[in-house]
Amino acid sequence: MGRKRKHGNSRKTQAIHEETQDAVYKTAPHSFVFHRGKVGVTVRMLIQNLRQVMEPYTASKLQVRKNNVLKDFVSVAGLLNISHFLILSKTDKHIQLRIGRVPRGPTLTFQVREFCLSKDVLSAQKKPDLSGKVFNHHPLLVMNGFTGDEKSTQLITTMFQNLFPSINVNKVNLNNIKRCVLVSYNPETKLIDFRHYTISLTPVGLTKGVKKLTKTQLPDLGKYNDISEFIERGGNLSESEGEQDGPHNEVTLPQQLHGRGNLKAGQSAIRLKEIGPRMTLELVKIEEGLCEGAVIHHSFIHKTPEDLLADKKKKELKLKLKQSRQTKQMQNVKKKEKLKAEQVKQSVEGMKRKQAAEQMKENDDESDDDIAHYRKEVGANPDKDLFPSQGKKRKRLDSSDVPTKKLKKSPGKKDSKLKPKKVAPPGFSKKQQVAQQKKRKEMRKKMGTKKESQPGRKKNMMPRKTGPGGKTGSGGKTNKGAGGKKMGTLKENGNVEENRIERKQGESWLQT
Repeated sequence: MGRKRKHGNSRKTQAIHEETQDAVYKTAPHSFVFHRGKVGVTVRMLIQNLRQVMEPYTASKLQVRKNNVLKDFVSVAGLLNISHFLILSKTDKHIQLRIGRVPRGPTLTFQVREFCLSKDVLSAQKKPDLSGKVFNHHPLLVMNGFTGDEKSTQLITTMFQNLFPSINVNKVNLNNIKRCVLVSYNPETKLIDFRHYTISLTPVGLTKGVKKLTKTQLPDLGKYNDISEFIERGGNLSESEGEQDGPHNEVTLPQQLHGRGNLKAGQSAIRLKEIGPRMTLELVKIEEGLCEGAVIHHSFIHKTPEDLLADKKKKELKLKLKQSRQTKQMQNVKKKEKLKAEQVKQSVEGMKRKQAAEQMKENDDESDDDIAHYRKEVGANPDKDLFPSQGKKRKRLDSSDVPTKKLKKSPGKKDSKLKPKKVAPPGFSKKQQVAQQKKRKEMRKKMGTKKESQPGRKKNMMPRKTGPGGKTGSGGKTNKGAGGKKMGTLKENGNVEENRIERKQGESWLQT
């Protein structure tokens, strides 16, 4: 068969139930339990036990670091609906517990005279019975001995009452009440006892054997022939297990509760079982603010009105100094921000200038390319008006403009070693040089020249040929003979001039 659909009314009731639960959760007081300063292992375990007491309206997995300050917890408290802080700290002499109202106080400071962890309390019991379902609902607060007109006792009562959610007796579901917190005050010793119990109900008017049968876990009946034998023998219960009930713990149930025999309008006995932790507290002082402010009450130090006025003046001076420091810090921050803005502005302007210079450089390169293209295509230089950017000469931001250091010569080296090497003229290799020298020697032999040059003449010049009259030509003029013909002219090939130029270049290179 198919699955049955839920009726529309059931969905509405479920939505209403969720809304009411959310409203209750928001209005319920929440708490942070943490430590301040260096504490030992036992104090850390005590913190875990206190978190179990404050369940489910507490941060059970709150992690505290060394860098955390009280302001960090206060800033988070508003978002998480946190109303109280329970702060444990340790000194050389004793342990302190501070209970403060968030965010404006007051703060109660207690000295922990004695304490006992949950594991120690449970280990002392013969049959400890502690299930995880017990911590699903908040505990019931029971206060004893807080009577009197003193302001300190009134503040203690209101602080402990506000730590836990209030209970409406007409609407409360008794199945949700599984735990109880007892806070008892002794006016003679002025000490406060803190205890934590679980609540259980058992039906009244039953024998020991029948009570054992009413439990969820049935006993072993293999040894008995009949169940009557088990009931007559009392179910083999010990004296500690068979607790004597009486009018001091017997009540009439207004509701039917979970468990066998706990019926409505029936008689049941209430039994408390301690699960810890235990603490014995002593009030030290009460402060106006959250861990600060004026001291309203102190158990050990009593001040006169004059002392109180002096303390008030000191605090006012501290506040004034604090405000002046804050204003000075704000001014310094503004100055730094202003300087930073100016630096950013200057850097942006420099970037813009750099981009403009790069763009101008690109434009110049483009204009040079345009001029070269114009010359190539037209065969003439362009007019100045055609490319106006050409005439504007500008200093380029190249690496060549950056001044460089002059290199100094090392003192050990001489100038003779720094002479330039001999370099062959362009277009001449070593083989060509040797061939050219051979060629010049052959030409000198043919022409009848001497190796040394004549006095008063330039070197490497061709000598003049003499005519039949014994006279030499001068200045390029030729002598004439009797027949009137030109005499002593040089008859050479057409390559003589080229050979002379090459010879000059080669000899000048050899001299160097």
